[in-house]
Amino acid sequence: MGKLINGIFGGFHGRIGNLVGYTLNGKYIIRKIGRSSKPLTPGRKANCQKMTLVNEILSPSLPAIQVGYRLAVAGTDKNEYNEAVSYNKKNALQGTYPNLSLDYSKVLLSMGTLPAAIHPTLSQTGDQITFNWEVTADQAYQYANDRAMLVVYFPDLKISRCDLLGSRRIEGVHTLKIAQDHVNERMEAYISFVKDNGRAVSDSMYAGALNAPKNIEISEKPHPEREGSKQEFNYIGSDFGIISYRKYLLDLGTAVIEPASGRKEIITSAWSIYVLKSTISDQRIGDCSIRFKQNEKFTAEMKVNISPAEQRKGYAKEAASAMISFLFSKSEVNRIVKIVDAQDEAAIALLKSLGFREGEYFKDSVFSEGKWASEYQFALLKLDWDSSK
Repeated sequence: MGKLINGIFGGFHGRIGNLVGYTLNGKYIIRKIGRSSKPLTPGRKANCQKMTLVNEILSPSLPAIQVGYRLAVAGTDKNEYNEAVSYNKKNALQGTYPNLSLDYSKVLLSMGTLPAAIHPTLSQTGDQITFNWEVTADQAYQYANDRAMLVVYFPDLKISRCDLLGSRRIEGVHTLKIAQDHVNERMEAYISFVKDNGRAVSDSMYAGALNAPKNIEISEKPHPEREGSKQEFNYIGSDFGIISYRKYLLDLGTAVIEPASGRKEIITSAWSIYVLKSTISDQRIGDCSIRFKQNEKFTAEMKVNISPAEQRKGYAKEAASAMISFLFSKSEVNRIVKIVDAQDEAAIALLKSLGFREGEYFKDSVFSEGKWASEYQFALLKLDWDSSK
């Protein structure tokens, strides 16, 4: 028996006939239950196979998914698992129905703006699985205390072993213990990083396979959400320049390696990450990020971070202005959004000075440092930006 919520015009909970009602993320959902007698179309068959393939790795990896996609869905009515399914259905499958398969090198178990693991490698000694990664000088300074999050997936068993609180980034190594019964099973492994205060996460990186032929070619992940961008963003100012994170790593000689196979591995991110590089000291002084919203090609998100020693010099506003001009002039973006801590007065003042308008308020949307924090979403329209110039 169903129960009406908020009168006859509200939703209902429970079952009425072949309908079931429930609440999901604050919204009333009504679904039809039962089996359809209509034959599945080829499109529905293909979608069923896609769902089966991505669920096989995502479902047993749920603890990592909940951490890895939490910030990607913050302030929305989406949930972490559905966002992970959506991304991997689009980007981690290969072939055509009915011959679809999962490309493990393109699976993304977390999505965020922290620098991804550099050159992750994998080795095994009995029941000990060891992850190694490189740490650059700038990461040792700015991201030393990020904690590794490790996932080992067993394709033949359809189970995962997750470690959500691994070694610090600066340590460059973490050993994960698996069940003795699983030591000879095929494994696919992933590593990502989570900020020590939980406020940021990196994309996951494919660390490799064990006990299986290593015939998977690692290549740059496709990003359909970037299709609105017609050219690479770069900027030269009086005191700093902005270059892509990939180019920054290439300049350091750490972004591309030559494995024994001769194939190149390229460090990538679900966000487009850029580095602010001082024209005086040639050192990294900050970073900024752009992301084109999935399924919303006219909306983009942006972030700017400036190193503490370089703050209060106007760099954040200059970098943000450059990004805004790029997005509105070189892409189809019509709206830029930014979510900020409701108590971050400096960030709010900066956004207002750029013409952003205060939008939605998300009460107690983020848990950090032992307490809940609220957030605002600000938005800037192309029309408003153009009229202010």
